[in-house]
Amino acid sequence: MRQDIPPMTSVRQITQKKRDAWWTVLLVDPVATPLVRWTAVWTRFTPNQITWMALFLGLGAAACFAMGSWTWLLAGALLYHLSFVLDCMDGKLARLTGTGSVFGAWLDYVFDRIRVLACAVALMGGQYARTGDVVYIWLALAVVFLDMLRYIDALQIFKVRHEMRKQIKARAERAAAADNAIELAFMEDLLRDNPEADTELDDAQRRGARTGEIARAASQEPGDTAGVPAQRAAAPGADRSVVDLHREFRSRFPWYLRARSFLLRHRVRTHLVSGIEFQMAVFIVAPLFNAIIPVTVAAGALLLVFELAIIYKLQLSTRDFARTIADFDAQERQRLSQEEQAAEELVPEQVSDATARAQEEAGSR
Repeated sequence: MRQDIPPMTSVRQITQKKRDAWWTVLLVDPVATPLVRWTAVWTRFTPNQITWMALFLGLGAAACFAMGSWTWLLAGALLYHLSFVLDCMDGKLARLTGTGSVFGAWLDYVFDRIRVLACAVALMGGQYARTGDVVYIWLALAVVFLDMLRYIDALQIFKVRHEMRKQIKARAERAAAADNAIELAFMEDLLRDNPEADTELDDAQRRGARTGEIARAASQEPGDTAGVPAQRAAAPGADRSVVDLHREFRSRFPWYLRARSFLLRHRVRTHLVSGIEFQMAVFIVAPLFNAIIPVTVAAGALLLVFELAIIYKLQLSTRDFARTIADFDAQERQRLSQEEQAAEELVPEQVSDATARAQEEAGSR
């Protein structure tokens, strides 16, 4: 028995993500978190071993799905949910015990894809063997395609956002090197600690627009209603720029802030139908109600809708990025102009001083 595992309250803070899928928050964490603490205290299981167990349960669910009958579908749905609980436990155990690894993250990702592929082929193949309806073959292809699309899209969006942040940080470092120090913060980072940071900043800026107490960072393009993304922090006395790369999206959908804040207070992310919810609909809800075709079609359509919304949000984010870069460029041009003007003013003074010294020397001779 390990003695260094903290009580349940601390375990929740350590292991549970601040933002997660609603299925995980409501139906997995209440079970997985106590199990993780029990596992850490009473067993010697490692996160990688739990990842393997999750895969074996997922393959067991696939074997049940392949049988085709409703009784076997129920058994497969139960095994798939247990597999997902274990899949959530491996990461929680790694965070709790500090035993996570890069290889473990890779193993978890690859096994997830294998489980989805095996269950999709088995579920739809079992129904095709039972009914002879070719629609199930197309559904198998659709499930695999949508699952891969979701994770490929997420990876590429992460890369684009990382590159935008990298370029903005580089511009801020150049400004700091020019004795124009900027303490830079990204709104998405602030939101991890305070889910209502952007709401508070927007409210403060609206108050500042009436009282003049909030300073904007550099210029705003004519006709631009979204505002320059780099805004001065709303906290009193703060001298830092908060870069918000989702400002135009929020300006177009003002209701989004309140809805997102409500969800994040309950640890639920706004991407309500992601890969997790899609898998749970296809491999748990559909078998449970013996409604494979309608549930799969509906879940796939909702996944596409939310993916398109994320892509649209990314497009608007790139516009905010372009405005932020233009903002830094404008500040750089202003700084260079001021330096040139100061140099031009300094030259006549130096000439005047040299002439005066020459006259003094001539008079003394």
